[in-house]
Amino acid sequence: MADHYDVLGVARDASPDEIKKAYRRLARELHPDVNPGEEASERFKLVTHAYDVLSDPEQRQRYDSGGDAFGGAGAGFGGFSDIFETFFGGGGGGSRAARPRSRRERGQDALVRVNLDLRDVVFGTHRDLEVDTAVLCETCQGSCCQPGTQPVTCDICRGAGHIQRQVRSLLGNVVTNVPCPTCQGYGTTIPYPCSSCQGQGRVRSRRTVSIDIPAGVETGLRLQLPGSGEVGPAGGPNGDLYIEVSVAADDVFSRDGDDLLATLEVSMPDAILGTETTIESLDGPVDLEIRPGVQSGDILTIKGRGITPLRGSQRGDLRVGVQVVTPSRLDAKERALVEELRKRTKAPAPTLSHFHQGVFAKLRDRFRNH
Repeated sequence: MADHYDVLGVARDASPDEIKKAYRRLARELHPDVNPGEEASERFKLVTHAYDVLSDPEQRQRYDSGGDAFGGAGAGFGGFSDIFETFFGGGGGGSRAARPRSRRERGQDALVRVNLDLRDVVFGTHRDLEVDTAVLCETCQGSCCQPGTQPVTCDICRGAGHIQRQVRSLLGNVVTNVPCPTCQGYGTTIPYPCSSCQGQGRVRSRRTVSIDIPAGVETGLRLQLPGSGEVGPAGGPNGDLYIEVSVAADDVFSRDGDDLLATLEVSMPDAILGTETTIESLDGPVDLEIRPGVQSGDILTIKGRGITPLRGSQRGDLRVGVQVVTPSRLDAKERALVEELRKRTKAPAPTLSHFHQGVFAKLRDRFRNH
């Protein structure tokens, strides 16, 4: 069996560049499209296989140490991957493999996180977001070539994007198609890559994306902007941009579906006699009437002051839980008045009832059942 180094005409200590140059020179001379003779065809197969072995560092090491002339077990048997591809429609000569690859590919999706407060959730908001992503190269407009130049047909595969390789296997010699190592399967090469993008057709850049965030969003929700992600290699179509929402906790209000919840502290005299007050909701002041005799845990509902649902127009409610505040310090006159009130009202003695973990637990149960 011919020595691979002799086939390529290089010394055993030849560098990878020397091996590649020798292969390209012989491939141009012996390619079937250039030299259709049977002898040239056989030499072309030998040259191609020799290059496949010697251009791979692991296969070359095995070959130099006296391993299988076809690149050791990994290549001699497979071998097997090529055989299966050849006979079962894989990369071994099927119509799909026979077509050159396209440089244009879809870009990757991008993810940006945006922080909102509860007011943004109630009414929706507009944001201009700075996104660091891949954009179309303005110099070459995605062609990957220096302006005034263009890709040229690969002189090894003649634009096919693949070459034939002969592999020895248990079934004999098998010829299979593999991507052309010169053009990487594209069928063309770029002799003068664009200096701005290094032949990628895209560059990294910061750009501004404007988005209207609708009311009703919640933490973890992702909004999709089709076609606003990264531009693909060689000016391929853009991927999508996803906006992930995170809503900060509010100091006063909390959310329960489309409703807003809050607690209103009421003094004991106001709870007894009733009163009117004005509270500040997220969209302005609201007049609120507290009826006489209101109890801790009672719920006061203000219609239409909650959250607009994500897919709807009817706003939820603002539900206010009452907490009656009992004074902890009284002067002598105040104490005398309270004692007089107790005598006059003849309040019943304290009695047992269902256990609650404090007034907030009571409010929570009232909110859930209201």
